[in-house]
Amino acid sequence: MKILDNTNPNKPEIHYPTPWRFKLIGKDKDTLFTCIKEAMGDKTHTCKLGNTSRTGKFVSYNASCSVESEAERNRIFSYFESHDAVNMVI
Repeated sequence: MKILDNTNPNKPEIHYPTPWRFKLIGKDKDTLFTCIKEAMGDKTHTCKLGNTSRTGKFVSYNASCSVESEAERNRIFSYFESHDAVNMVI
């Protein structure tokens, strides 16, 4: 599937399915890990613990999967963004 947006020349052209990475930052690594598992469901994915802040207050996870469409990518991102365990998702 090819997505082309002629209304925004700065928007990248993304071909689906495509591998996609999400970086999540939160305060509790176990809750953050559970959030990723809930968002991915049965979808094949990887989840790796990232960095811990200097003070130990924040941790990050890198989650990767193949997304089939922009709608699926946005659904996963929105789930992360609205979850109480997630302080930031990139």
